[in-house]
Amino acid sequence: MQPNGPTVYLVSCVSKKREQACAARDLYVSDLFRKARRFAEASGCPWFILSAEHGLVAPDQVIAPYERTLNTMRAADRCAWGERVAAQLAEAVPDLSRVVFLAGERYREFLARHLASRGVEVSVPMEGLGIGQQLSWLGHHTPQPVRTSTQRKRA
Repeated sequence: MQPNGPTVYLVSCVSKKREQACAARDLYVSDLFRKARRFAEASGCPWFILSAEHGLVAPDQVIAPYERTLNTMRAADRCAWGERVAAQLAEAVPDLSRVVFLAGERYREFLARHLASRGVEVSVPMEGLGIGQQLSWLGHHTPQPVRTSTQRKRA
């Protein structure tokens, strides 16, 4: 790993999904996912979705809706999932230096340990916040798009 390698944002999947297969960035439709997605995209850094079903998912990867969640998995299964995602992330971003989790404890618990053991810095900016607090935090910390004078006239 290079000390100045890339930062990657990891956004957890959610239960509220579209009914048909589509790009992963568009499959999840909850307010929390949409705000986390906007925050990750505004960073300008690469980002991925943490899927209980598929592991690490690129935003443009087409996937079908599913009903799996880490919240009902046994600890051993979550640990195996974390190992799988750590391997997928190492393959996707071999020189990774920092991960920003926009994900709950079940999605971080084993994965964060694997990353830290590889020397990857782990950041959890919304750690300890409830869903309502996370929505508020994301609303206050996500840069708003700059509107041009033409866009302002139309509004």
